[in-house]
Amino acid sequence: MTDAPPDPGHLNTATAEDKPQRRVRTFVVRAGRMGTGQIRALSELAPRWCLPFTPQPADWAAHFGAPAPLVLEIGFGMGQATALIAQQQPETHFIGVEVHPPGVGALLQRIDSLGLANLRILQHDAVEVLEHMVKPGSLAGVHVYFPDPWHKKRHHKRRLIQPPLVRLLAERLQPGGYLHCATDWQPYADQMLAVLSAEPLLSNTADGFAPRPAWRPDTKFEHRGLRLGHGVWDLLFRRPVQAAQVTQPV
Repeated sequence: MTDAPPDPGHLNTATAEDKPQRRVRTFVVRAGRMGTGQIRALSELAPRWCLPFTPQPADWAAHFGAPAPLVLEIGFGMGQATALIAQQQPETHFIGVEVHPPGVGALLQRIDSLGLANLRILQHDAVEVLEHMVKPGSLAGVHVYFPDPWHKKRHHKRRLIQPPLVRLLAERLQPGGYLHCATDWQPYADQMLAVLSAEPLLSNTADGFAPRPAWRPDTKFEHRGLRLGHGVWDLLFRRPVQAAQVTQPV
């Protein structure tokens, strides 16, 4: 989608210094095909399982009905892995953030069919969700699985894993909380490793790339890629728990 041309009768005469900087979007809302089940899910199930965006910190315990460790996933696609992880960890609350309607509809169907009371959806820009709805030090974990690699060099600035977002994610993690990323595009994997390693609030749990953790299921897409010889790279970083300072006796 391109911006509309300016109206000649309403030209903005502000200088470049006066204009606010437009944030680079890390996603493009594509018009994917919607099945009848997904359309029905958005109509009937979204009021129950989708949370509205609010410009203030959310009371997650109230949304779920009880307190529990909270894990946020950015860009869950069609939600297959998201639903499986939530099903395997009923003691953890999960927030899936996604902007694409077909994926939201598909995950709503999975939530309904599996009876997943520990999973909610936010159909909104993840950066704004993190900035406004998530308090610093409140997340037990963050999942970023197979984000758009933006292959062309001129589009690399659109990649999700960049220093400003990584700092924001690290600040939202509680001490001991983890950030788990995965990609099937090696140049992006190398960039992720460099960016994550440079963030002083995070510590790598592996010497470079990590083995796939047991909690991340391999999707049908990933399994097909591995059969074709494509690689998959996992990165698992944690926010260290600071040792308590011990006061020495005088």
